[in-house]
Amino acid sequence: QVQLVESGGGSVQAGGSLRLSCAASGVSFGTSCGGWFRRAPGKEREAVATLDIYGGTYYADSVKERFTISKDSAKNTLYLQMNSLKPEDTARYYCASLATYTCDSTSARSYNYWGQGTQVTVSS
Repeated sequence: QVQLVESGGGSVQAGGSLRLSCAASGVSFGTSCGGWFRRAPGKEREAVATLDIYGGTYYADSVKERFTISKDSAKNTLYLQMNSLKPEDTARYYCASLATYTCDSTSARSYNYWGQGTQVTVSS
């Protein structure tokens, strides 16, 4: 049974930082692509960042230079370090995995497994 469990969300002021974690069981980020998505109220779920098993990354334009995706293979945990947060980053953030070595897609429909999400709220 695959489980992805996110943590680290919360409420911060603009300019602040948060680090999201995604602890995985039943799937390995050592052999699968890992990604972070978010859904803001009234908007579709969008890819924020992905990380393949080779270290290749993707970032949405809106988060480049501010967010960093990484993983700890020993802990089988995916992270999203979010700096210089803006009110428009407010959303529910989801961890997901794609059963391929490379992250061939940024479409949420392609991802096999999902966590329950963690809320991030940024106030101005």
